[in-house]
Amino acid sequence: MDRCNFRCTYCMPESIYGDHYTFLSNQQRLSFDEIERLCRIAASLGVSKLRLTGGEPLLRPKLHELVARLRQIDGITDLAMTTNGVLLGRHATALREAGLDRVTVSLDTLDPALFHRMSGNRGALDEVLAGIEAAQAARFPHGIKLNTVVQRGVNDHTVLDLVQRFRGSGIVPRLIEYMDTGNHNDWRRDAVVPSAELIAAIDARWPLDPLPPRCDGEVATRFRFRDGQGEIGVISSISAPFCGDCSRARLSSEGSLYTCLFAAQGTDLRSLLRDGSNDEALRERLRHTWLRRNDRYSEERMERRLRAVRKIEMHYIGG
Repeated sequence: MDRCNFRCTYCMPESIYGDHYTFLSNQQRLSFDEIERLCRIAASLGVSKLRLTGGEPLLRPKLHELVARLRQIDGITDLAMTTNGVLLGRHATALREAGLDRVTVSLDTLDPALFHRMSGNRGALDEVLAGIEAAQAARFPHGIKLNTVVQRGVNDHTVLDLVQRFRGSGIVPRLIEYMDTGNHNDWRRDAVVPSAELIAAIDARWPLDPLPPRCDGEVATRFRFRDGQGEIGVISSISAPFCGDCSRARLSSEGSLYTCLFAAQGTDLRSLLRDGSNDEALRERLRHTWLRRNDRYSEERMERRLRAVRKIEMHYIGG
């Protein structure tokens, strides 16, 4: 879904995405049939994990029906969703029953006033916490994670409170370095809090031990609390780029495939879906796009920024 009910400043600032902004029409967006077809073809090429994201995926009507269809695809072992959580309370049970394995909720702070401000004055913290509680009650088999984008001088002083709140709950916070996604978030290097600094602060209060990756290409570096009260993760795209290990591709709402969160352009798949092309033609385009990828934006960040390379917006392809 390309639209969202929040206007977070690091993703969809109100100054750009206000009431005047025109989002994709229903005809421009892929249908559930088209999404399912592409996912089946991707699974035949070895894809085993799918994630529904946005924007805000729960703005798409009857999303649980898409989840049920994707759940039936052979080879898919992990079906997840990232959401801001505001609508999760009313949909968690249906999503779980449809076969969703895992939920990630974006939650940048537990300070209600700061949360409201960071969401572009559109979000209410109590609604998100209610959504998390509903997700806990639904008992997703692969659990719940939190995504927290940390900005120096904005919400970095609230990180320890968030970690304390969810220690021992079974919910895993993941602290994300503030990234220069898209073209409108006024990113500055001095607003980045390096993951090592966050881990040092948390370890000083609750000792941590490093954990090995669960799988190849895992973007989060994991740590467990030494007292057994769960784990946390950090995503260090700025201070420790992991381009060489990245195994993610992103499909936009209108059917373009992107091989990097910071890509300048994607590969059109919608035209093949709608011009009568067979599955083999789609499979070949997917295979060719993936095999010729050479994305290294995070490793070449400063050079690319000096060249003012225009990037796709994060809300358009997901985080």
